[in-house]
Amino acid sequence: AKHPSIHALHRAEKNGLGRAYCDGFAWALERGYEHVFEMDGDLSHNPQDIPAFLEAAGGADLVLGSRYCNGIRVINWPLKRLMLSLFAAKYVRLITGMPFSDPTGGFKCFRRRTLQAIDLGAVASNHYSFQIEMTHKVWRQGLKIAEVPIVFTDRFQGHSKMSRKIVWEAIWITWRLLAENQFRRRPRASTP
Repeated sequence: AKHPSIHALHRAEKNGLGRAYCDGFAWALERGYEHVFEMDGDLSHNPQDIPAFLEAAGGADLVLGSRYCNGIRVINWPLKRLMLSLFAAKYVRLITGMPFSDPTGGFKCFRRRTLQAIDLGAVASNHYSFQIEMTHKVWRQGLKIAEVPIVFTDRFQGHSKMSRKIVWEAIWITWRLLAENQFRRRPRASTP
């Protein structure tokens, strides 16, 4: 990266989105960062929303950027893609019991202690279901989760990596998380 405040992690091979994020989280933890953000680098997630996340993080362990609290806030998605996303959010809430309006979103702010409470090596998801699994892990720990409304603006160039394989992984992961709910302790109350 050309900017001195930006550090790019280069990996020898592609191991999926989930592994890339876990590597980035580990890098941030090693350097002592208090807040660690997860967001799309194509500006689909607006960096100007970061102050709202930091404010919410004062009272939460994880802050989720929600496209769906206070209405639908998505720009440049075809109706089919929007309907798939809304269905996925409802499906995840129904199966896992998580009460959040946008459990599949990828704009998040983790507190340092939150990431330290998660075994990043045990994260099973490699694709978009990583978003669901990480939120679920925090929720299962009984940590406080807050949502802030965001506007998601889909990229104007390039193509989504969404595929049948990715959709099936999300379906499978969601059922695995349901099994975890059945056989492990229940979380204490979280605030959506």
